[in-house]
Amino acid sequence: MREMRGEVSVRQARPEDSVACGPICYEAFAAINKAHGFPCDFPGPEAVTGLLSRMFSHPGLYSVVAEYDGRVVGSNALDERSVIHGVGPISIDPGVQNRGVGRKLMEAVMTRARERGAAGVRLVQAAFHNRSFSLYASMGFDVREPLACLQGQVKERLVPGCTVRTAAHEDLDECNALSHRVHGFDRGGELKAAIAEGTASVVERGGRVTGYATHIGFFGHTTAESNLDMQALIAGAEALTGSGILVPSRNTTLLRWCLGNGLRVVQPMTLMSTGLYNEPAGAWLPSVSF
Repeated sequence: MREMRGEVSVRQARPEDSVACGPICYEAFAAINKAHGFPCDFPGPEAVTGLLSRMFSHPGLYSVVAEYDGRVVGSNALDERSVIHGVGPISIDPGVQNRGVGRKLMEAVMTRARERGAAGVRLVQAAFHNRSFSLYASMGFDVREPLACLQGQVKERLVPGCTVRTAAHEDLDECNALSHRVHGFDRGGELKAAIAEGTASVVERGGRVTGYATHIGFFGHTTAESNLDMQALIAGAEALTGSGILVPSRNTTLLRWCLGNGLRVVQPMTLMSTGLYNEPAGAWLPSVSF
């Protein structure tokens, strides 16, 4: 697609666009986080460039870039691997703020979601970022859950009665059924890929699978029957990947367990959604997408 509105155009991203978009994304996140006293979500521009290169070439993601006066000034992505689609990361060159670039990048992926018949769209927003919150709210996104991003190393490495192991392909159906019970839909595409990559894990209790994680970290999601199962999955992880895990702040039992086991809150975030949303009937950790 190519959408012209004044001097700003939006088109589908190509893998080579990551060379321009990586530094833009890093600088955009670093600037807003620093302005509010929070660490950047990414370790450096090279890491973001590599991430966006993989995203821009991924068949399950629809990525777009914005151009202004002939140069790339921002990007956005839509994860289409579930009936619920996830947005992000979205970033805009700080030098072209107040020109509607962010709204056009959001409109592009929202139009795509409607065309694909998505049951809903979700995203995770930095709670201190008033501008992005206002944009998403104005586009119909509702606040669903306050989140706490936590980092550190868990002290408790085992949870009695629970066994954590690497997920296998044979676990896929049972994990998807669990996701349906907790959320009303599954994320089988992500889980299947995580199993193939060797990052996924499951917890067993009473002789059956009671929780799974694509991986314990910023870009992974976790679903479990209970807080006990969730604690076992977190405790069983060698380390929290990326910028940490996103714990629903209203789940005070899980949050206090994390704090009591050496994790620390580094920033507040917010899960927002449009379309289908069921209050989860279990324990869960969203990814930074949803």
